Amino acid sequence: MSAALPLLAPRDLDAPLAWCAGVPVSAAQFIAEAQWLAERLPPGARPVNLCRDRYLFALGLAAALLRGQTSLMPPNALPETLQQLGSDGRIVVLHDDPAEDAAGLPALAVARPAGLAPARTVPLLSADLEAVCLLTSGSTGPPQPHVKRWGPLVANIGAEAQRLAELLGRDSIAGLNVLATVPAQHSYGFESSVLLALLGGAAFDAGRPFYPADIAAGLARLPAPRALVTTPFHLKALLLAGVALPPAALVLSATAPLSPQLAAQAEQALDARLVEIYGCTEAGQVAARRTTDGPTWTTLGALHLWREGEGEDERFLVAGGHVTEPTPLADVLELQDERHFRLLGRANDLIHVAGKRSSLAHLNFHLNRIEGVDDGAFWMPPEQADGVTRPVAFVVAPALSEAQVIQALRERLEPAFVPRRVIHVDALPREATGKLGARTLEEFARAQLDGETRFEVPADHPAFEGHFPGQPVLPGVALLDLVLQALATRPALQARVGATPSLDEVKFLAPVGPGSALRVLLREQGAALAFEVRRGPTCVARGRLSAGTAA
Repeated sequence: MSAALPLLAPRDLDAPLAWCAGVPVSAAQFIAEAQWLAERLPPGARPVNLCRDRYLFALGLAAALLRGQTSLMPPNALPETLQQLGSDGRIVVLHDDPAEDAAGLPALAVARPAGLAPARTVPLLSADLEAVCLLTSGSTGPPQPHVKRWGPLVANIGAEAQRLAELLGRDSIAGLNVLATVPAQHSYGFESSVLLALLGGAAFDAGRPFYPADIAAGLARLPAPRALVTTPFHLKALLLAGVALPPAALVLSATAPLSPQLAAQAEQALDARLVEIYGCTEAGQVAARRTTDGPTWTTLGALHLWREGEGEDERFLVAGGHVTEPTPLADVLELQDERHFRLLGRANDLIHVAGKRSSLAHLNFHLNRIEGVDDGAFWMPPEQADGVTRPVAFVVAPALSEAQVIQALRERLEPAFVPRRVIHVDALPREATGKLGARTLEEFARAQLDGETRFEVPADHPAFEGHFPGQPVLPGVALLDLVLQALATRPALQARVGATPSLDEVKFLAPVGPGSALRVLLREQGAALAFEVRRGPTCVARGRLSAGTAA
């Protein structure tokens, strides 16, 4: 018979467990509301918890636990994903939005009841209870399940809470008020906001702010000591916004490596200690570090690491504590001992150029350290016929030219990894957690590169004559001619609009002078084609073409 473990870590039941729009909700009230909701869950159900409100998500989670049911947490809420989960007829979708598309499956709206008496005892759960099933997208087919039992979750969060308390110089994290920018359905957001409160003694805010002003306002609503749970992507955007931030005792970051410079800026701006969490869906949270103290990670609790194999067969495993079976990690590590390591990058992230080895994570790290780069990512194209392949960099850097980005990278990277092409984009297709999936990046990169044609505007272009004396500017009609030339190299797109397309709209946004290097980008937009003409990061013209007679 397995041990019984409490739903909540030992705490004052009358103290806040959560904050809903600035109003505290006690642990006693939370238990009562979870018990009320549990009675309304269908017997034998498999709840899919899609609640965006973090408190209502926690209520749905706790209600399922009290019924002995496993909450499913899919990688997204797309109808196709939900239908894949609903084939056995036991799925019930928990939501807090009437507009939520449940894909025709049974649904239950999660709401707070009124007039309940606070609970005075904490329910116990079996340590073997399959508490949640995290579903991650496979390369093909349905999402892949990773079941987490209650006992290991309790041990994992306990180890995290102990490490955070040590780094903060406290006996515990009781009373710490957590604001998170990451969704509760993601393993990091789930563990370091909802479970850090339930099983670690903290309290969490129900919101999930995204914009810098909303993050600042959310922190200001919470009493000190405060903690911000976020990602490098969200943190960088927050610091670049320049909004006034209230002090926070702690900033937690995960999902991607964080530069020491950004960590130091965050600590100064928030008067906080910044701690990174390293983990994975399979093993949960594995290690932590205070980034400004150095690059070394220390495992949590009783976890230990070791290496097996050599060369292509090399892999690193973790076990102990909440990881009951040896579990391979998807990263390449530099072990200092069984509890301390440096992170070198994803095992499937390693690239080879001209006999040199690096990782995309390492290249992205240095790309995003460049002042003026708001966001950036490297992509490695498939090997070319001549065997020579160079990485391509995509950047959101409105104030920097391609040459400036390349020069900055030359100062940081070996020559083999300096990209020959830097593509300016308006934004990268990141997930809500800030992650940029490999497949998503590949599709994005191909769309950008396949739809791009380059032109060099010669200094003696005949269109400059008389337009204008002393300050030659390429006429708009000449820019449109470049668009048509680019279209002629793309037969599939040409077929959509015909040989004499109609110009539906055009805006000329910046002048083009002699010697300019231009890029014409074409993309499908319904039945029409959208086009942009760019000079480095600057869009000089944009518009739309459709089938018809030339204007």
